[in-house]
Amino acid sequence: MNINVGSIDRTVRVMLGVGILSAVFWVDGQARWFGLIGLVPLLTAAFGVCPLYSVLGINTCPATSK
Repeated sequence: MNINVGSIDRTVRVMLGVGILSAVFWVDGQARWFGLIGLVPLLTAAFGVCPLYSVLGINTCPATSK
């Protein structure tokens, strides 16, 4: 898979992922586990590949733009 997530997009994904993941520590009860959804933006930022972007044909990485 080609890299399709740019640096600004990665930064936003890391901040969003950490924010959502913090729900695991701040929310009480069973709803706290929804905070694990924060792993998705963190992983897409780490690998630089977003499967949804690939399906939609979006590319925010200027180095690989055509």
